[in-house]
Amino acid sequence: MTRQHFLLITTTAVSATLAQTIWAQDAPVQLPTIVLDSALRDERDLLDTPVTASVIQGDALDAQQANTFEELLGDIPGLTIEGGPRPFSQEPNIRGFQDEQVVLRFDGGRFNFNQAHRGRFFLDPDILQRVEIVRGGGSTLYGSGAIGGVISFETKDAEDLLLPGRTVGARVAAGFADNGEIYNGNVTVFGDWGALDAVAYFSGRSISSDIDDGNGVPIRNSKVDVFNGIVKLGFEPTDEHRFEFSYSQFEDEGTTPSNSNAPSTFMTDVERDARIQMARLSWDYDPAGNDLVNLSVLAYANFLQIDEPRPFDNRIDQSNYDTFGFEVVNRSEFGSMTPVTLVYGLEYLLDEQDGSRNGAPKPQFPNAEAETFSAFAEATISLTDTFDLIAGARYDVYDRNVDDPTLPDASDEFFSPRLGFSFRPTDNWQVYGNVARAFRAPTLTELYNSDVHFVAGPPFPIGPGTTFTGVNVFLPTPNLREEKSTQVELGLRFENTDVFAAGDTLSVSGNVYYADVEDFIDTVVTFIDFRTARPGPGGLLVDGTTEQRNVDAVLYGFEAELDYDAGSWFASAGFTAPQAEAVGGQPLGSIPQTRVTSTFGLRPNADWTLGLRTTFAFDRSDVPVGSAVGEAYQLFDLFAVWQPQSGPLDNAVVRFGVENIGDERYVIFPNGLPQPGRTFKISAAYTF
Repeated sequence: MTRQHFLLITTTAVSATLAQTIWAQDAPVQLPTIVLDSALRDERDLLDTPVTASVIQGDALDAQQANTFEELLGDIPGLTIEGGPRPFSQEPNIRGFQDEQVVLRFDGGRFNFNQAHRGRFFLDPDILQRVEIVRGGGSTLYGSGAIGGVISFETKDAEDLLLPGRTVGARVAAGFADNGEIYNGNVTVFGDWGALDAVAYFSGRSISSDIDDGNGVPIRNSKVDVFNGIVKLGFEPTDEHRFEFSYSQFEDEGTTPSNSNAPSTFMTDVERDARIQMARLSWDYDPAGNDLVNLSVLAYANFLQIDEPRPFDNRIDQSNYDTFGFEVVNRSEFGSMTPVTLVYGLEYLLDEQDGSRNGAPKPQFPNAEAETFSAFAEATISLTDTFDLIAGARYDVYDRNVDDPTLPDASDEFFSPRLGFSFRPTDNWQVYGNVARAFRAPTLTELYNSDVHFVAGPPFPIGPGTTFTGVNVFLPTPNLREEKSTQVELGLRFENTDVFAAGDTLSVSGNVYYADVEDFIDTVVTFIDFRTARPGPGGLLVDGTTEQRNVDAVLYGFEAELDYDAGSWFASAGFTAPQAEAVGGQPLGSIPQTRVTSTFGLRPNADWTLGLRTTFAFDRSDVPVGSAVGEAYQLFDLFAVWQPQSGPLDNAVVRFGVENIGDERYVIFPNGLPQPGRTFKISAAYTF
C-alpha cells in the first residue's frame, strides 16, 4: 500500500466521521435484522452465527444494476468473481479457493458444473432476492467442494414483490448500459392467495456490441444474448406444511473463444449455445409445539448442454452435465438446563457428464459419473446465556467412474469434523472461532482430461532432430488425491443503534483465518514437455502439457467490513488481504489482490439517494514463474436512485450510474482480459 493510498483511505474515513454531524437526522432508514438461512441449513441472526459471512439482499442487490455476477458481488470482502468481462466464463474465488472449491446453491440445490472457462452462474441477477456468502471450510454441512466456502442464491418469492394489501401484482423493469450497448428487460407476475402462491419471471439481456476496455479497445466477441425464465409454485395446505416447486431455464448464445477469458481469434472462436434447466421440489414440515421436528426435504435436478461449433475448421463440440440431488434435513431443539439445537441429515448426489466432438467421444470432457452419499450433524450447545459451543461432523463416501477401460475409477471416503464457539459478552458484541476439516474430491475433468488443450503457435525446431509441435495437451491424472484442509478462524462483530446520533446504525466485523491444505490441486502448464517426446517425421516430436498436481499449501489473511447509516447519509467499507504459498515457498496463482472498497452516500430527501463507490486493488506480484502479475488499479463509480414516495409513480424506481469514471484499463487478477471502461447505466422498474 503506497503512502498516497493510505492518505486517501484515511481521508475518506475522517471525512465520513465529520460529515456525521452535518447529515445525521432523527429518522434514518431502518435496516432489518440480518439473518443467515440457506447457507447454514438453519435460520440464525448474523450476531449468533459462528462463521464469517456476508449477506446482500433486496434493494442492495438491485442497486448494483448488475449485468454480470462480477458487477453484483465483486466488492464483497474475501470474494472475487474471476473469468473476465464476458459473462460466459465468470466463476467464484473465495480467499484463493476457486471454481469447484466453492459450493454454489441455487434455491437450495447444488450446482456442480465447472468446465474450464465456461462459467458457473446461469441465472439472471435481477431475479435474486438474497445472496449469502459463507467464507471458510464448510464441509461439515456441505461436503466436497466447500473447502473454500458456500454461496447460496435465493430467488424472489411472491411475498418479496407484493405491494401492501395486494394478493396479485406484476413488475416490469428495463435497463441500458452504453458500453457494449447492453439492453435488458424483464416481466414478473406474482400472487399469494393464502394456501397458494406463485411467481413467473421472464427476462432477456443482450450485449449487442463489443465491450470497450479503459483504453477504448474493444474486447472482441464479447457480445452475448441471454434469456432466463423461472416459474415458482408454493402450496401450504396447513400452517405446518409447505410444498414448493420451481423450474428455471437459462439460455445464452454468442461468438466467443473456447477459453472465453482469453483474446478472440478466428482460429479459436466458437458459436456458443448453452441451455441450462434447473428443477426443484421441496417439502417443509414444522409442526406447532414440536421442538424435535422441523423437517426439510429437497429433490432437484440440473441439466446442462453447451454446443460449440467452431467455424475455422467446422469442428462441433458438445458438453452435457446433469446433476441429481436429494437431501433430508431436520432441526431439533431440546434440553432445559443446557439448550441444544441439532441440525442433521442425509444427502445423495449424482453427477453425470459426457462430451462429443464431431459425434465421437471428446477426451477433454470424458464420459464419466460421480456419486456421493453423505450423513452429517451439527449441534449448537448453549453452555451459558452468552457462550455457545458448536460441534459437527460429516461422513462422505464417493465414487468417480469413467467410461474408459484404460483409466482407473476412483473412490474414497472422508470425515469432516468441526468445533467452534460463539461468545456474546454483551448484546452488541460477538467473538467467534472455528477449527474445521474440509475436503474436495477431484472432479471428473481433473482426473480424466486428455487430448488437445490449446494450440500455442506453429511448430518450430528445438534442437537437432527435435520439433516442438506448438500443441498443448491435457495429461490425465487418475491418481490425483482429494484436497484436505485444516482451517482455523477467529472473528469479531459489533452491531448497535444510537452510536453517534439518535437512530443511527453501525455494524463492524473483522476476522483472521489460516488454512493448512494438504494435496491442494494445482494446474501446471508446461510450455515444452519432453515427457511427450515420440518419433515423427524427421525426428522427435514434443508437445506442451497441462496437468493437475497435488501440492501442500497454506492460505491465510484478514478481512473486515463496516456499515454505518445515519439516515440522510451512509457509508460502508470492506477490506480483503489474502496471502498464500505452496510448501517450499512457491506462490499460488489463484490468490486475489489485496483490496479496499468503500461506499459513501447521501439522501437529500425521501425520494433521492446519491452515492460514490470506490475500489483500490494493490499489486499482486508474488505469482508463479511465467504468470502475469496483478497490477494495482483504482475505480470510482457514481450512482443515483429516484424512488418517489407519493404520486402516480410511488411504486417506481429509477436508477442511474456511471462506472469506472476514470476510464481506467484494469484487470482483476488472475483474469486474462481487462474489465469494461467507463460505462453509463440507467434502469427503471415499476410494480403494480
